[in-house]
Amino acid sequence: MKILVVNSGSSSIKFKFFSMPEEKLLAGGSIERIGKEDARFRASVTSPPGEVTDVVAKIGDHREGLSKVIDWLLAKETELIDDIEEIEAVGHRVVHGAELFQAPTLIDSKVLRGLADCTALAPLHNPANILGIEVATGLLPKAPQVAIFDTAFHQSIPDFAYRYAVPESFYTDYKVRRYGFHGTSHSYVAKQAASYLDRPIDELNLITIHLGNGASMAAIKNGQSVDTTMGLTPLEGLIMGTRCGDLDPAIPFYMMEEAGFDTDQIDNLLNKSSGLKGVCGFNDMRDIETRASQGEAAPKLALNMFCYRVKKYIGAYAAALGRLDAVVFTAGIGENSATVRELCCENLGIFGLEIDAQKNIDVQAKICPIQKDTSTVKVFVIPTNEELEIAIQTLDLLNTKD
Repeated sequence: MKILVVNSGSSSIKFKFFSMPEEKLLAGGSIERIGKEDARFRASVTSPPGEVTDVVAKIGDHREGLSKVIDWLLAKETELIDDIEEIEAVGHRVVHGAELFQAPTLIDSKVLRGLADCTALAPLHNPANILGIEVATGLLPKAPQVAIFDTAFHQSIPDFAYRYAVPESFYTDYKVRRYGFHGTSHSYVAKQAASYLDRPIDELNLITIHLGNGASMAAIKNGQSVDTTMGLTPLEGLIMGTRCGDLDPAIPFYMMEEAGFDTDQIDNLLNKSSGLKGVCGFNDMRDIETRASQGEAAPKLALNMFCYRVKKYIGAYAAALGRLDAVVFTAGIGENSATVRELCCENLGIFGLEIDAQKNIDVQAKICPIQKDTSTVKVFVIPTNEELEIAIQTLDLLNTKD
């Protein structure tokens, strides 16, 4: 089955095209700046390596953008498909499913109405995701459309972990609770770790650590998420590129009173001007590590703060799980920064977790164990593949419908 995976943003479309169940990536690309005169369409055939496209031109809306993607897949030069019906299913990334959607879902008009009801919880993301679904449905009417939710993997979290200590009406009337995000990434690397260890995932206790410009962790007990660092929104938890992470909730009120900030300014500051950028002026970990190694104080502080927060959550989640089999680092920083991994795991021998310095440095783009031989807890670096996970979950759902 050939499955098109679509991640629709407010002014962008990212896509990958898979042959399943072989998990073979055939092609992928993106369209950026939709609605602008200088929109950019980039795509490449990956298996076997072939046609590469990089075009700057006006793309008026998402319908025109996704039409270009489909036309490109059909083009003689790509040698991918000869007929539009060879796109047999479309898997859509949807950021927020609230409590309404707890698993991959076949999309129909009722589901679309439910997705609209979740918009208040993800006003920047869900409307764009819905738009992508509507456009794809119109262009590919015979292909099943499947929604894969960032929040679904964390719906197994128990109430004592997802509830906040606020009046009950916050939850019952306004759905204020911990939802968590990056669910497809946490799910994918957890299954990869289980496969590598040749053990059933429902027998494993894992801590998965997704470190990129956005960052989150999950405590996974017997294959199910039982806690995660992000909350009602992606702002809670770890220090991120531009997001503050955990914060005394009185700070916004204090700054509104003392500095005269309004709610929009506070929202912008905490989401776009805080985190690593707020501490040292940079949000790219590569820049921060370079400057920290040269002795610059603010980047060094930012690096230490970032890793200390991860370390604290490793300790907390180890306690919550009771038994820890493995820790997994993934995503851009998690996969590529030996320094960050080293600092995050420093002095965790109390949990039986010790990494080998040379193995940590020698990590390659594959599943790599980096623990010492004496470590009782495995430590892995596993490249994430959220698009492939969407394709896998899409196929699994459609197979159960047959």
